[in-house]
Amino acid sequence: MERPKDLSISPRIAIIIIILFHVVGLVGLSVPVTRALFLQIVPFHLLLMLGVVTFGHHKLNSSFGIFMLIVFWLGFMAEWVGVHKGWLFGSYAYDETLGVKLSGIPLMIGVNWFLLIYATGVTLQRSRLRNTFFRIIAGAILLVLLDVLIEPVAIRFNYWHWNTGNIPLKNYVCWFLVSAIMLYIFELFNFKKQSIAALVLLITEFVFFGLLNLVMAL
Repeated sequence: MERPKDLSISPRIAIIIIILFHVVGLVGLSVPVTRALFLQIVPFHLLLMLGVVTFGHHKLNSSFGIFMLIVFWLGFMAEWVGVHKGWLFGSYAYDETLGVKLSGIPLMIGVNWFLLIYATGVTLQRSRLRNTFFRIIAGAILLVLLDVLIEPVAIRFNYWHWNTGNIPLKNYVCWFLVSAIMLYIFELFNFKKQSIAALVLLITEFVFFGLLNLVMAL
């Protein structure tokens, strides 16, 4: 069953929301006096982006809902295995910034995995790469590069911490593998070509975390 038309978000509105709230968040996190407040609303920012992506999706139906749930729980379980078993990513634990936890894993981490996989999948879907395998590999590499930018920010702002004090190479290898699996699932669902808003979200994430790294270096 498809969504009612009056709930849809046009690509233009989605792009405005994505850019505006990332700019506001960037300023809020960069200014010491407002940083604590903006760290408290990180989970709400992720939920807002989830809403934008969901209601900006063309042909929102049960197939999209199933895809969302699969990626959410795969991401959540990958993190659970990483935290509790140490088989993925390395030795780490989550702090308080990402909000409510289930068995030590923030529920928002599943949302984050979905947003990143969806944005990357749609971006590669819109690219000139016609080969599924190359789209998956390119997407996984993009997500590893993004994680390189995310890690210092996440550690500084108490998203999570590494028990060894250092980010292990294993983290990036596992990010690549987990991302590739989820991007393969995206390809299996074969969604109709989506709007440019997802591409804007991915680019905005790179700019957002890249600039935060520069701010932290000052």
